[in-house]
This record gives sequence, C-alpha cells and structure tokens, in this order.
Amino acid sequence: MAKKKSEALSYENAMSELQKIISDLQAEAIGIDDLSEKVKRAAELISFCKNKLRSTEKDINQFFE
Repeated sequence: MAKKKSEALSYENAMSELQKIISDLQAEAIGIDDLSEKVKRAAELISFCKNKLRSTEKDINQFFE
C-alpha cells in the first residue's frame, strides 16, 4: 500500500520504498499502467533523500566550524 504524502517519512523508509521500486523495475514487475506513477514516486523519494542528506551534512558541519 502506498504511503500518504502527509505521513512523516524517514530517510530509512524512503530508501526502503525506493529500493522496492527499483527492484520491481529491474524484475519488470511493474505494469505499464503503473510505470509513470512509480517513476514519479521514485523521483519524489530521491529528492527527499537528497534533501535529508544535505540537511544532515549542514547540521554536522556546524559542529566542526
């Protein structure tokens, strides 16, 4: 079941969902009707993870200034 966008998403959950989408794509387990939705969701998850990593890096770097 897909998670609602309004639910809090953790980095670990995002990565897990992204890995599942990638695995399904590689196994050709996603039908053409769902492909666009899955690719859009993957792009959202990648963006979320990138932002989370940047934010964490910024927070950590503040300790070493």
